[in-house]
Amino acid sequence: MTSLSLQKYRGRFAPSPTGPLHFGSLIAAVGSYLQAKSQGGEWLVRIEDLDTPRNVFGAADDILRMLEAFGFEWDGELIYQSERNEIYRAALETLTAQGATFRCACSRKEIADSSMIGIEGPVYPGKCRGGVMPGRKAHAIRVRVGESKIEFTDLVQQSIAQNLATEIGDFVLRRADDIIAYQLAVVVDDAAQGITEIIRGADLLASTPRQIFLQRLLGYPIPRFGHLPVATNRAGEKLSKQTLAQAVDTKHSTGLLFDALTFLGQSPPAELQQPSQKPLWDWALGHWSLAKVPAVRTIPINDNPPTVG
Repeated sequence: MTSLSLQKYRGRFAPSPTGPLHFGSLIAAVGSYLQAKSQGGEWLVRIEDLDTPRNVFGAADDILRMLEAFGFEWDGELIYQSERNEIYRAALETLTAQGATFRCACSRKEIADSSMIGIEGPVYPGKCRGGVMPGRKAHAIRVRVGESKIEFTDLVQQSIAQNLATEIGDFVLRRADDIIAYQLAVVVDDAAQGITEIIRGADLLASTPRQIFLQRLLGYPIPRFGHLPVATNRAGEKLSKQTLAQAVDTKHSTGLLFDALTFLGQSPPAELQQPSQKPLWDWALGHWSLAKVPAVRTIPINDNPPTVG
């Protein structure tokens, strides 16, 4: 594959249609968009709707309409993960042919009852790594992580290191419900779209070593990564559908864009809080600096919407 250093900048925003666009998602969209456009690059939009049980009917179209209302312009065609299952399964077959995967019959309860706790819950203890026990039916497919320690320099969070064996364990590539797992699908998509840099929320920082591990196994180029602080409510919970985050109000689009830029440490001038979006976007494109983004993982915000249009 072509070296990333020789490719034109390509970034992306990849929302999941589990609900409408909320302020936390807007922050990720603003940061990834400005990072791409300030470097004369392309900004792609990908709808990550592979986890069909969590999808909300009409949410993908609502998100796209909201992005347009806020003045975002994406490059190239939209990609929907739900239309790319065969591509993901081909990548899984490649890993299986390498001997990198194994079938697993363990239930979540079994894993929880016999595991140490890692950074995202129980660490898979390797029970099926040598083969499924007689009488058991394999449900999921996992990848062997071995003794892999992944280290990388994040553009915002600086030096990151993770020991996959002790902090994550052999992780799932195909779920028990036959859905390809996020970690594999996102890696395949980023390679297929030629993504050179990924700017997203720090809630996905713990996933990055797994994705780098898969990129290495599949021989894909490894993009640069930058993880933005995540907006939380006053209880310290990440803004999401599960925490009842409110949809952004497009009638207050300029005020919300102003708030997003402020959250990202850009300090836009107060006089740009006006009904028209264009002066604010023009300023943001000319003054965007990833170096000004706070290198913290979460920032609580006021839940009240802005009063400026």
